[in-house]
Formats: sequence, C-alpha cells, structure tokens
Amino acid sequence: MKETTWGRVLAWRAHRQFLTGDGPADPVAVARRLAGVQAQVAGSAATALRVRGAAAPAAALEAGSLVKTWAMRGTLHLLPRDRAAAFLTLCATVRSWEKPSWSKAFGATPADVEALTEAAREALAGGVELTREELVEAVTARTGSAHLREALTSGWGALLKPLAWRGVLRHGPARGSKITFVAPELGDPPAVEDAARIVIGDFLDAHGPASPAMFDAWLTRNNSRKAELRSWFAAADADLAEVAVEGAPMLVRADQLDALLDGPPAPKVVLLGAFDPYVLGAGTSCAALIPPERRAEVSRAAGWIAPVVLHEGRVAGTWDPKTSETALWEDVPAADLRAALAAWPAEP
Repeated sequence: MKETTWGRVLAWRAHRQFLTGDGPADPVAVARRLAGVQAQVAGSAATALRVRGAAAPAAALEAGSLVKTWAMRGTLHLLPRDRAAAFLTLCATVRSWEKPSWSKAFGATPADVEALTEAAREALAGGVELTREELVEAVTARTGSAHLREALTSGWGALLKPLAWRGVLRHGPARGSKITFVAPELGDPPAVEDAARIVIGDFLDAHGPASPAMFDAWLTRNNSRKAELRSWFAAADADLAEVAVEGAPMLVRADQLDALLDGPPAPKVVLLGAFDPYVLGAGTSCAALIPPERRAEVSRAAGWIAPVVLHEGRVAGTWDPKTSETALWEDVPAADLRAALAAWPAEP
C-alpha cells in the first residue's frame, strides 16, 4: 500500500475543490465536483460557489440543472440534477422516520409518513407549485392528519425530509419571500448499489482519501447500518485504491492515486465562508484540518460552521467577512493574508 501525509491530502483536496479560484464559471460543474453544496443558508452556498470562481446559482436553479433539496445529513443542498437521484437514494436508506426515537420527537409514525408521502405526491403532480402553507393544507386535507400540522410547518422540515429523500418533493422557485415545493422530476431512482458507486466516487473525487466511516459521517452523521455501508463500498471497490495516510488505511479513486501522491502544494492562504464544503466534507472532528482544542471555535452553537482562514490547507483561524477581522491560532504569512482579504469576492 502506498503512503502519504495529511499535508499532501489537504493540498490535493484544496486543488480538487478549486480553492485556487480557477474553477469553472458554471455553478453546476462546481457543485458536481464538490459532491453538492450545503444550502441551509442560501448566502453561504452562493459564497462557496463564488470563492471558487463560479456564477451565482439562481439561473441554474431556475433552469433546473441544479436542484435544491434536503440531502446529506438532513440539510438543504444544491445538487446537479443528473446526480440528485443517486444522492437521495442513499440518504433514504437510513429510514430515520421508522425509528421510535424519531416518532417520539416529531409525533409522526411510519404510517403517518407513508400517508404524507402519497398525499404530497398527489398534491404536486402535474407540475403544481405549492408554498409550504399550501402543501400543508393539501396533505392534511388528504390524510386527515391535522395533528402533524405543527411539525410540517417547522422551519427544520423534519417531516418533509423523508419526502425529499424519497423523491417526492424539492424546493421550487421562491414566491416573494416564501419558499415553494415542486415534484423533483429526477427520473427513476437508481438501485442502491449503483447509487453507492456514484456517490462514493463523487465524494472521494473532492474529499478523499477517506475511510467508510468518514464517508458516512458526511452522508448521514454515521447513521448508516454498518452492513449496508460495507456493501456500498464493495459495490464501488473496482474503482477504488487503498492508500495509507500517516499510517491510517483510507480509500481514494484509483484513477487519482498518482495525482494525490505527486500534486502541487496547497495555496498559502485561502479564505472560506460559513458552511464551506471543504470543512464539511472533512468534518470538524478531523484533527489534521482543525486542532481538536479549536474545534468549538469553528463548529459553534446551533450547528453554525464559522468562516475560516486556511494556511497550507489547514484551518488556521476564523474570520468575519463583514469586518475582515481575523482570530488566528497559528502564524499566517501577513502579506498572503492581506492579499486574500483584498481579493475576497464582494457580495453580488
């Protein structure tokens, strides 16, 4: 097994994720390379694309080449339309709505979710576009499940996530200040094994090398059944190679192993916005990326992931894009930091 270092891994990821600012202008191509862009905060998704040189996602969303829906870790993401069905297929395997703890937390039984699924499918058929309030009225009228009204209108969308994962709804165009939902029209979902090959390959394309546990942390917060996880990686095995990262065995796409081992160094200083895929793909628990004693400064209360300063691929501190103030915990070349701050792309 060939060996490499975390420094080399982070450098490779930075280049694969267009953190040199030389990515394509097409936001769909960038979202594909990143294996999706978290969009729980819409402005953060736009920033993640913009810092890589891509255009704003609005036109691609309107055209339907990008879709916005609940996906990995139960959070909203921008996904290329031609990849979305595979990602949602794997997200749905967790079947969290069948767990007693989930039913207790949200007051919905698995039977309730099945009824809501069919009612929403009917309500959105034929290209219908509904606000959340209109969708709630439609599904409660069809199911008689008025007791679920509060959970359905929750800003977190707990009861809507299973419907998104099962290909029943996605976000549609905004209607003023209100979000809307439409039928996804993503085609037939792939078999789970086919979905696994696609999603594992896409994840490793930007966030590898990684272990199956790292992949599952990114996909489901480690909620996948271990036997299923093993079967997914077995299905993808022909496309993968092993590499030892400072002694820890990990997997990389076989066609990228040589580039990983002998690629360019990481850019000296890079600024990232909140919820950037570079941080989310590795996870804030990755000690090679974020010193464990500094994790709370990046992963903050209420799930907020702070904007960060990268130095040679590592998180070296946090910063405030509004004021340009930095809070650094390692020495960063001052001239490079000033240049990065001056080049930070302004809000459109």
